[in-house]
Amino acid sequence: MQEALQELARRDGRFSIQAYLFLFESLETSIELAGKGAAEGPDRHITGQDLLQGMRAFGERSFGPMAAQVWRSWGVHETLDWGRIVFLLVGQGLLAKRDEDHIDDFRGGFDFDAAFVNEYNVPIPSTLD
Repeated sequence: MQEALQELARRDGRFSIQAYLFLFESLETSIELAGKGAAEGPDRHITGQDLLQGMRAFGERSFGPMAAQVWRSWGVHETLDWGRIVFLLVGQGLLAKRDEDHIDDFRGGFDFDAAFVNEYNVPIPSTLD
């Protein structure tokens, strides 16, 4: 699948391969946060907003307050860009969509700087060793 993603990223030219890989890596977090972790098959389907919330959580966990900058370095400047990537993947048969799924589901999801910088809470260990 990585070869297909590399070819798609090269052909489209807007987003780095890392953005596509990150999206796939964050799917499980998104499914869990949407309460569909135990579901199977089509019942695991999540909305665009569910995916964005999982990506936000996974991004914060992976990159902390640098997540917005990392995403921008991949060509992702707003949540609608994640929708563009999703629908590129749908077009290639690498993700599935339902009739009610639209790219506009990703519009205005959240502001990257507000989510990752302004609202970032530094994790503090519960005990000091």
